[in-house]
Amino acid sequence: MTRAHVNVAGWGFVARVHPTSPQLSAGRLAQVDEETSNTQVDDARQAMEDARRQIAEVPAQIVVANHVMGLYELAAIHLSNDPPDLVQAALAIDAVACLVDGLGDRIGEEAATMRDALGNIRIAFVQIKNQLTRQDPGDQPVDQPIERPGDGG
Repeated sequence: MTRAHVNVAGWGFVARVHPTSPQLSAGRLAQVDEETSNTQVDDARQAMEDARRQIAEVPAQIVVANHVMGLYELAAIHLSNDPPDLVQAALAIDAVACLVDGLGDRIGEEAATMRDALGNIRIAFVQIKNQLTRQDPGDQPVDQPIERPGDGG
């Protein structure tokens, strides 16, 4: 194995590559002249610097709040699937709870709204789970296939 140093947008990575690896064959490498390559690298580096600068200008509270609402929406999508995916919805709801309950008022002005949203999505989860449980015969969990008489199982 050989170690190859790869520099992508200012981040250095070391990769272990076998000298005869197909990834290193000349036929698989893009044919780009040095001037074009340097221009593309410079453009990519500038784009990364611009993105980092823009992100740094946004308060962390806003970024965290956006992530909370994205996770809330993810939970709602999984709950609205036909059939609902309770396992995936529960994971998204638990992630919302980790942020909302864990950070409390540090999230900012919208902390109370996010607590309300968390409560609402939890209520929706329980209602949907209860509805599915009433529809499913037996004591099997709703995220498991249910064996019905005549299914051959």
